[in-house]
Amino acid sequence: MEQPGFFTLDDVLRDRGSRYAVSGGPAAGRAEARALVAQLCREKRFAKATHNSWALLSRAEGPIKADDGEAGAGSVILRMLEREDLYDMAVIVTRWFGGTHLGGDRFAHVASCTRAWLDALRARR
Repeated sequence: MEQPGFFTLDDVLRDRGSRYAVSGGPAAGRAEARALVAQLCREKRFAKATHNSWALLSRAEGPIKADDGEAGAGSVILRMLEREDLYDMAVIVTRWFGGTHLGGDRFAHVASCTRAWLDALRARR
């Protein structure tokens, strides 16, 4: 990614054929967060992903989330950002669907990916 401070953790977890990655970086509002998702999707594998769910706790615009078809995923990410009191950082959880529905486990996977990204962010600071 070209955006300073943006990074991706690939292959964070796998379950029943689904694969997950998590990315994130600085974004002040909805437009910047969408630009990060668009930039991420310039990579063919992310463009072909089933879901690129994201959230942002913006100082200027408040809480913002997008499920991208993974109902509730944006809310999970947003709650974690709120707990961390982390403003102006968008987190994007990517899922490549493996053919088996995961039910409620998908929420735990979104949380695990977000936690991994937050831990990596702390390690970088």
